[in-house]
Amino acid sequence: MDWEIRPASVSDVETVAELRAVVLRADLEGLGRYDEHRVRQRLRDAFDPVHTWVIEVGGAFAGCVAVRPAEDAQWLEHFYLAPRLQGRGIGSDVLRRLLERYDRIGVLVRLNVLQGSPARRLYERHGFTVESEDSVDVFMVRKPGQVLTDK
Repeated sequence: MDWEIRPASVSDVETVAELRAVVLRADLEGLGRYDEHRVRQRLRDAFDPVHTWVIEVGGAFAGCVAVRPAEDAQWLEHFYLAPRLQGRGIGSDVLRRLLERYDRIGVLVRLNVLQGSPARRLYERHGFTVESEDSVDVFMVRKPGQVLTDK
């Protein structure tokens, strides 16, 4: 499926916050942590269009991803894709493109994913490994040049 990515703008925040609420709902409910207001507000509070890109399919909003610099790595955050488009290879393609960029410059990429989230398998296929975890989050890291697996 054809997709494009564009820099986010401040005006994208509410669309992204709504998608976050939809995408994370089942995982947060499974952890007993879903709060309809908080799930959106946490995105609003952390949203930085400078480090965020919007994914579009057919010219329409389909998702987003943010990558922000940290001391020893880049943090992959707010990677959400509309449920109707999941499982079609778009998420893998977007992730592959981002990781290729950081492989070229030799930078670690970190992320956290909710316990029980099916997204963890996507990250593992792209070479992320568990660094630590708690009752809510799994913290993962990917060294430059990790090989895509068939998991």
